[in-house]
Amino acid sequence: MNRLSTESSPYLLQHQNNPVEWYPWGPEALARAKQESKPIFLSIGYSACHWCHVMEHESFENEGIAAYINEHFVPIKVDREERPDLDQIYMNAVQLMTGRGGWPMSVFLTPDLEPFFGGTYWPPTSRMGMPGFDQVLKAVVDAWQNRREMAVEQARQLTEAVRQEGSRFGVQGSETRGQAPGARSLDAEHARQLLANAQRQLARAFDSTHGGFGTAPKFPHSMDLQLLLRLWKRQPREETLHMVTHTLEKMAAGGIYDHLAGGFARYSVDERWLVPHFEKMLYDNALLTGAYLDAFQAAGNTHFANVVRETCDYIVRYMTDPSGGFHSTEDADSEGVEGKFYVWTPTQVKEVLGAERGERFCYVYDVSEHGNFEHGQSILNLPKTIEQCAALKGRKLDELTAELADSRARLLAVRDQRIRPGMDDKILVSWNALIIDALARAAQILNHTAYFAAAEKAALFLLEHVARSDGRLLHTWRHGKSKLDAYLDDYAYFVNALVALYETNFDERWIDEAVRLADLMRQHFEDKNNGGYFFTADDHERLIARNKDFHDASVPSGNGMAATALIRLGKLTGRTDYLESALGAIAAGMPLMERAPTAAGQLLIALDLWLGPLSELVLIGGKSEPESRAILDEIQRAYLPNCVLAYRPDEAGQPSDRPSATSQHLEPLFSGRKTIDNQPTLYVCQNFTCQQPVVGADAIRATIQRLAAAGGW
Repeated sequence: MNRLSTESSPYLLQHQNNPVEWYPWGPEALARAKQESKPIFLSIGYSACHWCHVMEHESFENEGIAAYINEHFVPIKVDREERPDLDQIYMNAVQLMTGRGGWPMSVFLTPDLEPFFGGTYWPPTSRMGMPGFDQVLKAVVDAWQNRREMAVEQARQLTEAVRQEGSRFGVQGSETRGQAPGARSLDAEHARQLLANAQRQLARAFDSTHGGFGTAPKFPHSMDLQLLLRLWKRQPREETLHMVTHTLEKMAAGGIYDHLAGGFARYSVDERWLVPHFEKMLYDNALLTGAYLDAFQAAGNTHFANVVRETCDYIVRYMTDPSGGFHSTEDADSEGVEGKFYVWTPTQVKEVLGAERGERFCYVYDVSEHGNFEHGQSILNLPKTIEQCAALKGRKLDELTAELADSRARLLAVRDQRIRPGMDDKILVSWNALIIDALARAAQILNHTAYFAAAEKAALFLLEHVARSDGRLLHTWRHGKSKLDAYLDDYAYFVNALVALYETNFDERWIDEAVRLADLMRQHFEDKNNGGYFFTADDHERLIARNKDFHDASVPSGNGMAATALIRLGKLTGRTDYLESALGAIAAGMPLMERAPTAAGQLLIALDLWLGPLSELVLIGGKSEPESRAILDEIQRAYLPNCVLAYRPDEAGQPSDRPSATSQHLEPLFSGRKTIDNQPTLYVCQNFTCQQPVVGADAIRATIQRLAAAGGW
């Protein structure tokens, strides 16, 4: 075993028996590099990364290559999900060197941690026009031994370029330079122009045949879909709504969706969503749950609600840790073969369902003798809708639907007996916060209390077990051990999730926790001079750069989510400093929104919130608690993206089934708000101006319908 054997990351533990003498990132490895004046070979990947497994098998388990690495380098292995700060910095370096990035990421550093050469996957020896990893290693050693001054100078220049990486968009990438938020105008008209430009660019990239944006490989783009729904709400153009609904329908019909257990794979390798990269990530399923919920609210398509239920059921059933938190990923591979767990042949289907039912299932879900995947196997998907299949086969729709539901359940029971893909069971605060938000919203919109119970348990677990003794968050937990100081994403996503928890069950302790974490986020991450938020805290380990995160990647940008969360929390608590801080982050990201709006979906969502009008809805329950709850249900089901919602059953305090404690942070919002004539009473405020109270269930419903009506900047 090497030094990774004492780590908690499943990805690092996968490499503990490599002949490469890996170190985890830390003082021991960094000190050795300096003492011996050796370059560092930094390898970054994650547990569900297929090509990371390939490079491990081909190169890191190769005795000859391992011996050469051990002799000439200090090898360090990093889990990108544990150390996104390192991944972000050195990915920027690799992209600057090669014009592309990805994982596994392989970077060679000086003992001062400055990168001078890098790439992604290399085969062990030269093939298919690619240099062999053995050649790469020898070339790097030759450069270090015979042209070190040149290598060090190249590293210095590249490090400076990494620090200024954000300058491509005029967005600050380092700690010492930048553009103050006030240096550029951000008024309502400019905000409208930015949003309209984003809509045009997304429309140009839209695939009208298969849905989604661009060509293969295709990624979900959840934030862009949610942004488009907001823009449709402002200007109800059919083509805008179609981009969203068509994409979601095609994804849910494709092989990227798990038709037996629910949930989505990471992305599709083709343009029609058929063949996925089979890994299942917690964050994708959280974000897509949010997108399908928004679309269900906006379009009323009950199929979208079913996709949400199936996805949430998958998360709760398969990815929940006994502690209450949620695991990070399920691997693409099982038994060393990508996708083996998920695919079927007609013979396998008929063995479970019988010949007649099996034949119908294969017809509907595209399982054939020649297959649609490798080696004659088939990925379940729906080339035709179930309605079309029923019509073509002369079957009653309700009968076929019921039969297929039973068939899926029987096939799932058999599939669950297969050897499952590997599970990365570490619990990350940021990704858990995304699924907490999604489950809380699913609970309120679909009236499914079990989803809220799962979200609540996870939130309480994070607050108690993935935090320092001083109350600051940590980033990761596994098997009883929490570690690594939290990043901006952890705070921003969690604050947003706590607001969602409050807006689901109106327990005011969630607001207290949201305020506490928002204040910590501002104290340790905010750039008070230039606006926006750094990815790492002010007392974080010093690295070669301290960057700001404005671009959406597979998850929302930290600055975009910080702005979103602070606007929502600021409106609920009356904290104008939160709103000003959010505006600073939006303004700092404005050049990115101007030049590359398709990379700034979460920032644009925050901009849409800031532009408003953002309604503050305060419902005071009347004498009939069931009537008040029914009104709440209607408000929560309506598509009201630019609203915050607060509720008390009466002016005295919390709902009868909750502790009586109220939050001082909500007192400004509830001050003077009482029922009128013992009837449910709704107070609506916009832009610091309040309307007359709306009294009674019928009048409140009419007000909600008016607010939910599409149209208006």
